[in-house]
Amino acid sequence: MITIPERIILANLPTKIEKLERISAQLQGPSIYIKRDDQTGTELSGNKIRKLEYCIREAIDQGCDTLITCGGIQSNHCRATAAAAAKLGLKAIVVLRGHDPDTYEGNLLLDHLLGAEVRWISSEDYRDHRMDIMHTIADEVSAKGQQAYVIPEGASSGIGAFGYFSALQEIVQQEQELGISFDAVIVAVGSGGTHGGLLLAQQLLPTSHRIIGINVCDDEDYFIKAITTVIEESAHYLDQSVTIPTEAIEIIDGYVGKGYAQSQPQELQCIKDLASLEGVILDPVYTGKAFYGLVEEIRKGTFQDLQNILFIHTGGLYGLFPHSASFEF
Repeated sequence: MITIPERIILANLPTKIEKLERISAQLQGPSIYIKRDDQTGTELSGNKIRKLEYCIREAIDQGCDTLITCGGIQSNHCRATAAAAAKLGLKAIVVLRGHDPDTYEGNLLLDHLLGAEVRWISSEDYRDHRMDIMHTIADEVSAKGQQAYVIPEGASSGIGAFGYFSALQEIVQQEQELGISFDAVIVAVGSGGTHGGLLLAQQLLPTSHRIIGINVCDDEDYFIKAITTVIEESAHYLDQSVTIPTEAIEIIDGYVGKGYAQSQPQELQCIKDLASLEGVILDPVYTGKAFYGLVEEIRKGTFQDLQNILFIHTGGLYGLFPHSASFEF
């Protein structure tokens, strides 16, 4: 029996699993199922809240009253952190990449409605110094007699990864209930914590699922290192050693497109196709790119030996609206 850290309960779990009947038939490949982690809540929707349940439990256990985290201007993670802080009576400070716009929309609007303090830094400072900047803010908080807990980008940390360790346990239970066995679990990779948690569980439970990530930024080498680091951090919380061979980290590279949070017409068309075929809405930053990659790989025959694939819908609906002008109707 593996003992993992305790969590605070915030998400609506378990999230349901649905078969994408029409798109599976259209592609004539493996049966595609989708796990609706976009339905973990409303303000708390998406995959980030699973990870935050563990991070915030640790923060509260340490006596912290302020959460500090970072992300892009439409960060789902920052919005979820702001919502969780408001629900629990904590303060949230979010460090965003870019500059204060003239109008607030999507997740940024929600950050402000939820009472988060928003700090802006340049893209260069975000890339090179975001952790240092957050720790400096934590020192400011301490100087005022309060105590801050710093959550890295996407809650992709050793403790945060247990959100998707427990998610794979949930999937295994649902397989038994539904009488389905998934050959592969596929997820968008933007910071590595979700993939890292799934892979940690796959190695330790053990299960036979292939855990496959489709990166939406950076490249395969970057995420192999990032995921390895997350799993090494997670090992400190376990009562056993963990060694994940590099070859176990499966990343399908090549679907970053124009870059992080930048969309190509074919990605947007994939979002429209899935919405009209299945009534499922993806976002253009994470799930839209990853699902487009999944569709293209099925068309290439990459997964011809698999019967059932589970795609995790990690959320992002609010981040869709600022991209409305990119769609053609």
